[in-house]
Order: sequence, then C-alpha cells, then structure tokens
Amino acid sequence: MIFEEIRSGGCCSYLVACDETCAGVVVDPELSQIDRTLALVAKAGVRLHYVIDTHTHADHFTASRELARRLGIPRVMHRASIAPEVDVRVDDGETLIAGRLRIRALATPGHTDDSISLVLADRVLTGDTLLRGATGRTDLPTGDPEALYDSLFGKLLQLDDSLAVYPGHNYKDLPVSTIGQEKAQNPRLQKREREAFVEQMRALNIGMPDHLTEALRTNRTGGKTVAQLLSEASRRIAFVSMEELRERVESGCANLVVLDTRESDAFDGGHVPGARHVPRGQLELRIDQVLPDPTVRIVTCCEFEKISTLAADTLRTMGYVRAVALDGGMKAWREAGFPVEATAPKA
Repeated sequence: MIFEEIRSGGCCSYLVACDETCAGVVVDPELSQIDRTLALVAKAGVRLHYVIDTHTHADHFTASRELARRLGIPRVMHRASIAPEVDVRVDDGETLIAGRLRIRALATPGHTDDSISLVLADRVLTGDTLLRGATGRTDLPTGDPEALYDSLFGKLLQLDDSLAVYPGHNYKDLPVSTIGQEKAQNPRLQKREREAFVEQMRALNIGMPDHLTEALRTNRTGGKTVAQLLSEASRRIAFVSMEELRERVESGCANLVVLDTRESDAFDGGHVPGARHVPRGQLELRIDQVLPDPTVRIVTCCEFEKISTLAADTLRTMGYVRAVALDGGMKAWREAGFPVEATAPKA
C-alpha cells in the first residue's frame, strides 16, 4: 500500500493507494496544502479515483471540491452531508474501490452528523470520531455525544484490535496507535457506560476553533474562503512597491491616483499625501463620480493590503484597466517612515 500523511499544524490528510495499480484516494485534503498534495500524488505516480471528506470540517478549509474540479474525479461524503457538489454519497457499510484497494465506509456520527470512518485491511481512518488519546468534540454544529458513544463503542471499538488508527487531527504529535491500545489507554474511552461517557463529553470545555464560521460556511455551501478570493484577485492584477509609490508621490507624478479604500477615521488619521478617499463599501457606487476617466492609473491602498487587492480587482472588472494595488498596506508604509498626511479636523 502507498500511504502518505500530509500534516498542516494539527490537521492530518492522507494519500492512500494500491501499490500494484497506483490507483488511490485522498482523504480530508486541506486547502492550504493543495499544491503539496498534488505534488505528492505526482511523485508517487498515483491516479486518484476519489477525494473523500470524512465529515464537514469546522476548523479548516477542505480542498476536496477544488481537487475534484481540477482532476475531474468524484468527491465523496456521507449521505447526511449538506455540502453541494458531492458526486458520491456513501452510506454505512458501503465500499469504495481503487485498483485492488477496498475502503469500507462506516457511518460514525457524533462529532458531526455526517461523520464517517474508512476501514482498510490494516488501518482505519477515523476522521474526528476517534483521536489518538482522545475523541472528537461534540459541541459544534450537529454534534451529539449520544451518537458519538454509539459510533465509538458500537462500531469503531468493535473492529480488530490490531488496526492502526489514523485520525483527522493529531495536535500532540502522538505516535501511531491501534484500536486495542485506544481501548486500553484512551482516557475518554474509560467511561464505558453511556451516561458517564455523555456526561464527560458535555463537561468538556474546549475553545472554539479559529475561523469556525468561515470554515462552516465554505465547507457546507461550497463558497469561497477569504484567502481564495484574495489569491484569485492577486493573480488578476499587478502591484506597485512602496518605494516606487513614494518616488512617484514625491516627484509629483500627475498621471497617478492613489485611492485609499479604508474607512473615514483611518483615512483622516493619516494617508499617502494627495490620496483620494473612497471606502471599499462605496467603491462601486461612487467611483464614476470620483474618477470619471477609466484610463487613469490607480493605485489602491488599505491598512493591510487585502482590501486594496480586492478593490483593484473590482476596478479592473469595471473597466479601470490600469488599476493596481500597493504591495504592502498603510501599516507597513508608516513603519517604513514614508510620508503621511492627515486630514484637518472639520470646523
């Protein structure tokens, strides 16, 4: 078997393939690791048959939809998932085939209602249902400690004790364990009575994941993350360095307009000398009045470069074909000691 673990912080993705046929699958791919994942697939000489999400993730952004689109392969999730663009919706006990590889899906709800675990000949990919030395939490949307108890004690812990456990997260960098070891040593699994286990899960006090709302929004709806929007916008525009802009401002360049897209209080507190001001939220409505000439060269700026990147991309789609963004934001501009002017208070 070809087996590669792809780590991103505590998140774990897996490339699994038949070594005889090089047919395989990717499980729980993470968006920030999409290029690394594709590189590993190419290096291993694997032809992917499926990309699988073990559940709707709340703490990171899935790359399954993007991988399925790029590679023209089916995306797989449990039938309970509400995510769009899922090509194969599996149910409990169904098997996926890639070459000589047989992957049996077990419905293991509890962490989420659409959680599955994937059983292979010598290992089980448990998603966030069973972790090494812990279990998935049940306090996020669709989580249910009663269902988790059934999934753990009624299904996963009934598997062969020798199966290696590969979870969707490994925050403490724990070594590979087995079902038998988890039974004997996992602290949360020592509460074997339903009531005690459920009480234990409800008493957990775990901080909420970063980007919880954004992750759920994008993973459940197929929408784009802010990082994706920024990445796409940055590929459609050009940038001007802070040094280049400073030289042009100081030389009094007449054919360049600096457009500050921050809110009024930030702009009034200090901006590039001579900059014009249109907050990003008003850009589409006001730009024709502020800049009636669509051939003018525009440099957008904001506090941290992100809003200005989106603004320059928007301007280009509106016909301002010479719009570019400042490479760096006003924070970096000030820290570099470049000139700033403030708006005089209104009388």
